Amino acid sequence: MKTIRLRPGKERSLLRRHPWLFESAIAKGAADAGETVRVESHEGAFLAWAAYSPASKIRARVWSFDETQRVDASFLIAACARSVRARARFDINSDSMRLVHGESDGLPGLIVDRYGDTLVAQFLSAGAERWKDVLADALLAATGLSQLYERSDASGRALEGLPEVSGWLRGDGPTELLLREHDWQLAVNIATGHKTGFYLDQRDSRKKFADYSRRLKFERVLNCYCYTGGFTVAALTGGAAHVTSIDSSGPALEKAAANLALNGFEASRATFMDADVNASLRQFGAEGKTFDAIILDPPKFAPTVAHAERAARAYKDINRLAFKILAPGGVLFTYSCSGGISADLFHKIVASAGIDAQVDGYIVERLGGAPDHPMTINFPEGEYLKGLVVMRK
Repeated sequence: MKTIRLRPGKERSLLRRHPWLFESAIAKGAADAGETVRVESHEGAFLAWAAYSPASKIRARVWSFDETQRVDASFLIAACARSVRARARFDINSDSMRLVHGESDGLPGLIVDRYGDTLVAQFLSAGAERWKDVLADALLAATGLSQLYERSDASGRALEGLPEVSGWLRGDGPTELLLREHDWQLAVNIATGHKTGFYLDQRDSRKKFADYSRRLKFERVLNCYCYTGGFTVAALTGGAAHVTSIDSSGPALEKAAANLALNGFEASRATFMDADVNASLRQFGAEGKTFDAIILDPPKFAPTVAHAERAARAYKDINRLAFKILAPGGVLFTYSCSGGISADLFHKIVASAGIDAQVDGYIVERLGGAPDHPMTINFPEGEYLKGLVVMRK
């Protein structure tokens, strides 16, 4: 077993059981991509077993902090089974869910979502890639399924020195699927859709928006960055009279319209705009148009902390524009899925946007990802999705 020796004082994060080891912390030692290494302090004390990644700034990702643990196929099979079993204890009202959430489930670099009878996996680290076949078989055994589609086409693969890969890894079947969540259905395409096909992490936020719509009887709803219309369907399910949905992807808007029809809603209750969100918000403001509820669920503006300052300006701008067209008593559901933006910083950004817009409001709720996308005590970076519900005074 190859050994990685750390620089003096660089063991503190591992002693707190944080699973990442950065290049700058290593004094000596190397290994092949994905190879398991023994990580030791500068004094030679055991710290962890980790998967080595020679191309990444995150030079090693921890499999286990137990010196007696053997990292082999049986270890990974047990980890997959444990992660799948955990989902049975969560409150998930859907036939589609995240089964493995990377580091939070002790399987760094592995993302696995289930859509009905089909699994979709992303192998995003050198360690997960090295053990791909073992992990694929373990996941199917743990779920009793036979189909697994690979979506290892995320940009993060390049940081690990890995090529993009997608296609059927086990079995085959249709890539156009239907998922059921709460009181509606949504069509997804696991081959071409965002992430593994859809944003399962917003499942409970969609339900919450439907509940707000039902209780407050929204007349005019604006769904920004609507993608394939999940929040639009939720709003209409809750009784919203009309929803305007904006996205810069024509194909996504076509799927959004199809999702409305799938759930039995009349086309007249929705307007779909193939447009830029910022420009549209400015146009609505110039026209004096207002909305009873607005959803801001933009793409990732800050993948890392290094991008936080630029992203903060972008988040502030869209929230400022949204506040200006939010009717008094209206509700804003606003989100950041950027890992580089903390929950505290996001709160400050939204507050600053409200001040600039000369709008005050009640922060009614703080939102996060659905429970099958967990954040753990030892890995706070797992809290990538942050949301606020703001009710304008």
